[in-house]
Amino acid sequence: MLSETLVGDVLSRARLGGADYAELYVERWRRRSLRMLSGEVKEAASGLEYGAGLRLIYGTEVVYAYTNDLSAESLLELTETLVKLKGRVGQVDAQGRGGLDFRKQAARGLHAPEVPLSARDRRYRVERLLEAETAARVAPEIKQVQTQLLEWEQEVLVATSEGRWVEDRRVRTRYVVTAIAQGEGGMQTGSFGPGLSVGLELFDHHPPSVVGRKAGEQAMTNLRAKPAPAGTMPVVIGNAFGGVIFHEALGHLLETTSVAKKASVLSDKLGEKVASPCVTYIDDGTTPHGWGSSEFDDEGLATERTVLIENGVLKSYMVDRWGALRTGLRPTGSGRRQDYTFAPTSRMRNTFIAPGDTPKEKLFEGIEYGLYAKDMGGGQVKPGSGEYNFGVKEAYIIRHGRIEEPVRGAMLVGKGPDSISKIVAVSSDLETAPGMCGSLSGSLPVEVGQPHLLISEIVVGGQA
Repeated sequence: MLSETLVGDVLSRARLGGADYAELYVERWRRRSLRMLSGEVKEAASGLEYGAGLRLIYGTEVVYAYTNDLSAESLLELTETLVKLKGRVGQVDAQGRGGLDFRKQAARGLHAPEVPLSARDRRYRVERLLEAETAARVAPEIKQVQTQLLEWEQEVLVATSEGRWVEDRRVRTRYVVTAIAQGEGGMQTGSFGPGLSVGLELFDHHPPSVVGRKAGEQAMTNLRAKPAPAGTMPVVIGNAFGGVIFHEALGHLLETTSVAKKASVLSDKLGEKVASPCVTYIDDGTTPHGWGSSEFDDEGLATERTVLIENGVLKSYMVDRWGALRTGLRPTGSGRRQDYTFAPTSRMRNTFIAPGDTPKEKLFEGIEYGLYAKDMGGGQVKPGSGEYNFGVKEAYIIRHGRIEEPVRGAMLVGKGPDSISKIVAVSSDLETAPGMCGSLSGSLPVEVGQPHLLISEIVVGGQA
């Protein structure tokens, strides 16, 4: 995307200006979206972003700037602007130009799509979304169905003053079906939205007939559901998107973005018991075609599988370069950013609780009265402490060990480190689900996941 000479010039000038480390991040990003409502195309959009961000590190202090003008004049001016912030511009001269010997690495295509996004026209996409809508209309009470398809193609170059030159290509596809049902239970929704680091073969992995039906059936379940009870009770949380609670209320506490500042209740806890012994918690940037996967992170380091908690004991944090400087820990390939307008920070990729050995049906045995949170929704978390409240999209009462009537309006309230200590059994049916996570370095694609698991007690907010 840029010549080696120009990149070397920028980084060398930054080093001559006194920076201990300089990093140039360049990207080209094409996005497409298609949205349909009740059989009609409501929005079809595409866009191309192209830009670069320059990060300089002085000790543990970071300065960052970006531009969408990738001419030599603009990039060199950007470099001098950042150096001036440290008062070292007089040391930048022509003698340092282009003096870096780069060690080049290119992505091996581990997550390459089988069906490129360019291989199908808009008609094909519209037909797939219409299939999903038809499947979602499982009953006359389904009054409206919205479908949306999102496609990303991103090319990335990361070059550093240490001589690292990394190129990566990332393709992601996701579609979401939302069904609205109306009847005596008012107006209720159901939704399902698979996404992977793949091309249009996503429709083969997750057929529209299946995705649409799941959304429609969930809407109908909520339509006939009664108000959820309130109180403290045992809760079985479903697999896949059930993992969003621990992503938000635990995962963020393990990023060095907060750990290094002592802003996390899990700072300085390495080697200590922080969870139930049946919990192993993993963040994996290498998951084949995972929604949050890439071959390299946004600092140019190879991604890896990071075991954060093993059998209840804290083993590692998610560490970016800045976090490594502050903590002395090894980087884990966790430096991520939304795009070139953000500096990277430590972020989750594909984060999940590992499978256990308890059969799913055994989780419900012995529960006289509790809640089955089959599918989780969104919520809020207090940074640093992990205090949370999350809505439940689909829930059922557990009575005498059996799953019984559906309820709606349930809210789970707790504290991440406390809740993960009260997990008493984990099944083997691990599944993951895609989502978007917002933090200091922007909004990023992440996977959350877990098997079905049982929490001995948790506060349930309800309406009954």
